[in-house]
Amino acid sequence: MSLERILRIVVKEFIQLRRDPRLLRVLIAAPIFQLLIFGYAVTFDIRNVPTLVYDQDYRPASRELVRAFGNSGYFTILGYASRPQEIDRALDSGAAQMAISIPPGFSARLARGASAPVQVIVDGSDPGTTRTLLGYVTGILQSYSQGVVTSRLQRRGLELGRLPTLEPQLRAWYNPELRSVNFMVPAVLALILLVVTMSMTSLAVVREREVGTLEQLVVTPIRPSELLLGKIVPFVIIGMADVLLIILVARFWFAVPLAGSVLLLLALALLFVGSGLGLGLFISTVSRTQQQATMTVFFIMMPSILLSGFMFPIANMPRVIQWLTYLIPLRYFLVVVRGIFLKGNGLAVLWPQAAALAVLGGAILALAITRFHKRLD
Repeated sequence: MSLERILRIVVKEFIQLRRDPRLLRVLIAAPIFQLLIFGYAVTFDIRNVPTLVYDQDYRPASRELVRAFGNSGYFTILGYASRPQEIDRALDSGAAQMAISIPPGFSARLARGASAPVQVIVDGSDPGTTRTLLGYVTGILQSYSQGVVTSRLQRRGLELGRLPTLEPQLRAWYNPELRSVNFMVPAVLALILLVVTMSMTSLAVVREREVGTLEQLVVTPIRPSELLLGKIVPFVIIGMADVLLIILVARFWFAVPLAGSVLLLLALALLFVGSGLGLGLFISTVSRTQQQATMTVFFIMMPSILLSGFMFPIANMPRVIQWLTYLIPLRYFLVVVRGIFLKGNGLAVLWPQAAALAVLGGAILALAITRFHKRLD
């Protein structure tokens, strides 16, 4: 293997990139733009859920319950329905995501010390959001019930200080403010890096074949491994530049804490870049046209994102699917990037992920080099 021949191919690739300034801008500017969009849009925080109220009691107690929902910050009271059919129309059209129905006699039942039912109707189209909303609803109703009980005891002259109470001391490590952006932005870094490296390198050999320059490479003494490595190096440099830019945006724009080592993050990102580039090159060697390469990238990328733990916990997946996720490099890098950003993990903790990235990256690169034949057919 000749280092000089590899360097010549690297120079050739950079010259091609310089001749297409739009592509270079996409490689550098698009990841930052995507991070800004995803950083704000991809969130698990639930705020201002549009809520319709059907209050058939309309007494101080029922109005106080409605205020408790509105003041929580999770729900926005759209207005009051006069008939049950209005609830159906609001939920069907999507104008409201939740409805609260308070029956007549609600205040009177509370005054007698009896249980007072309250119906909460939630749009269950999204099960994850629905479970979160029901948790908020339960918390608000429990707090309201506790306030009612406390008020009754005070009116009877009981000393509340003598009542046994629990004093929970809750702590959330690593993300004490429970900001979704702290969890999602590091993952978006990994996602963008996968998209850039795999999509760009998947077109490397195919483009040479379509424009006819592969014929010129066939008659040269360049080896297949040298040709592929020469095509990889420019995208490695661009990928690592994207990593640095995304880290700066995540840290100083989104204020995501970076508790761990930047050098360790860059080193493990290099391993992940290697696996993405190898996968893209392998796609490039098995595709005849750029359209085929693009469709193959899409076919591989979607399962990689959905099965990597980017949005859905791997532990909740069927056992067979969990075994399949061990072949996805993104799975390991998500653990790395979130661990370094939020927990400050070092190599002593992340070495299994680092080893998996190295093995997968090396195997994919070796497969791409083996699969590539320096000929036109």
